Amino acid sequence: MTIWAPLRQWASLASLRPLATELAEAGVPPERPVAALRVPGRLEIFGKHTDYAGGRSLVAATEPGITLLVGARDDSGVRWLDAGRGVAAGFDLARTEARPGHWSNYLRTVARRLARDLGPLPRGVDVAMASDLPSAAGLSSSSALVVACFLALDAAGELRQRLPWSDGEGERLADYLGAVEGGHGFETLAGSGGVGTFGGSEDHAAILGSRKGRLRHLRFGPLQVADEVELDPRRIFAIGVSGVHADKTGEAREPFNRLATLAREIVEIWRWSGGGDEPDLGSVLAASGGVDPVISAIGDVVDDEAKCRELEQRLRHFALESEVLVPAATAAFGADDVETLGRLSAESQRRAEEWLGNQTVETAALVKLARHQGAAAATAFGGGFGGAVWALVERSRAEQFLRRWEAAYREACPVAAEAGSFLLTGAGGGAAWLEPETGESGR
Repeated sequence: MTIWAPLRQWASLASLRPLATELAEAGVPPERPVAALRVPGRLEIFGKHTDYAGGRSLVAATEPGITLLVGARDDSGVRWLDAGRGVAAGFDLARTEARPGHWSNYLRTVARRLARDLGPLPRGVDVAMASDLPSAAGLSSSSALVVACFLALDAAGELRQRLPWSDGEGERLADYLGAVEGGHGFETLAGSGGVGTFGGSEDHAAILGSRKGRLRHLRFGPLQVADEVELDPRRIFAIGVSGVHADKTGEAREPFNRLATLAREIVEIWRWSGGGDEPDLGSVLAASGGVDPVISAIGDVVDDEAKCRELEQRLRHFALESEVLVPAATAAFGADDVETLGRLSAESQRRAEEWLGNQTVETAALVKLARHQGAAAATAFGGGFGGAVWALVERSRAEQFLRRWEAAYREACPVAAEAGSFLLTGAGGGAAWLEPETGESGR
């Protein structure tokens, strides 16, 4: 529930005073009703390239995230101030044009799609934002911005009442926002101009629905919560950001989309071979009973040996990561079985390097160095082609581990490390509006 209070009241809170000052300097009056919002990033623990193909993943919200102050306007203008970087974006909801490659394109994509799906948006917003979430690092800073934009426009214009389904919350909203970002269709709504990647809704589900201290086992196509398990409070995730930017609107877009395209091609081959009309790779595996019938179909349809091998590796990776590693890791986290988690994470990393081909020298190095420094488990996560690595460590020794890990990485990969960063996060809560008395959320 959105909680409104005068801008001057938010300015009395030290944590939100810089954002309140930003809005005041932009001309927002001190008595204007404003709301505060916290939107986390996403930590993908297991589930590399599985969500958009109808698979499974194990995720959590991060504790770092985006903090925003949102004020509703009386016109259709959007003014979005990034206080942390000292940049701003402005546009009109009535005529929103794309700006490919620019950070504001995420905002414009959301506004344009909402107006097409729901009709003219009634009110614009003034927003001041600051983030402690590294960008282009595999922590879903882009999806956090998409979620933040929807929540801000919804708070100003009560958009959930206009969504074409009865439940404006939960998994369907996450699935819808995944479709908005990716440009896909959703139920009866046609697809339209996303940000250029063929992703799914894993990020949005973690950002919107996570509960503090818990990991979510998700199934996709459509999105369902298969299970939730507690992260043992003695454990915490250390994150090593490689410094190789995984920018899905930039150089990482084409190889990211290539993996999604391969998954779709396998589904089409299955159909052409008479296997059935399943909509995604997860459904194909369920219908076929395993990888062997699908591999046989690939061999029957595709003449090129190299292409056959590429499709088979993509299939084998999906089957392992989605149907074996995610359920096994969920159970291991629930039992705090760190030995098993170490084995599973090593297998996930090895197969990502061999079968997905989405790892860099830097992310592979971060994994090896984390285990050498004593992490119980470690693997790269997110779309790959750069990005970050998580390492599971004891909370009581986490700071010391982080320093050793960073030092070892700087020695091994000095150029990339200059743009890298290291941080700690537990399993955070999902996006939430903040209380004006405390500036906090109970979520």
